[in-house]
Amino acid sequence: MESLGSQIIYWIIAAVIVVCSVLTVTTRKILRAATYLLFVLFATAAIYFKLDYEFLGTVQIAVYAGGIVVLFVFAILLTTRPGDNSQLLESRKRTIGALGALCAAGLTGWALFSRCADLFTSLPAMSNPTMQTIGQAMLGSGYEQYLLPFEAISVLLLACIIGGVVVARKR
Repeated sequence: MESLGSQIIYWIIAAVIVVCSVLTVTTRKILRAATYLLFVLFATAAIYFKLDYEFLGTVQIAVYAGGIVVLFVFAILLTTRPGDNSQLLESRKRTIGALGALCAAGLTGWALFSRCADLFTSLPAMSNPTMQTIGQAMLGSGYEQYLLPFEAISVLLLACIIGGVVVARKR
């Protein structure tokens, strides 16, 4: 059983993640949204460190909080005027967005609860994984290994940057 102090720290970190996530999607200034996203990623790394997953916490800070947010800020500064406010959404767009969010939340909940029983029984027992095991699982090309999604995300980010440059040049 965890101590009371550890639980309080967990709830503080969870509150920071929730508040900054909401601020990320509700602020009208795009650089503030990127800053709130940075806070969310740092708080997620804090959760990893609290769970004694030092490698994942370090990767979270180095790759996501460091690299991806810098990439977002670079794309924002390249394509927009950062001091401008975004336009308010029309009421029809808000309704469609809320409906889409509810559908996505429902689908995610269904996927989570329908596979919940299989999730904990099918995971291999690894009490102390080594760096080689983690690296093989993340960048291997076999069954239940993640090289293809990793490469797909990197190509997607590259396409977003190229698209941002093209949009910026047409202005």
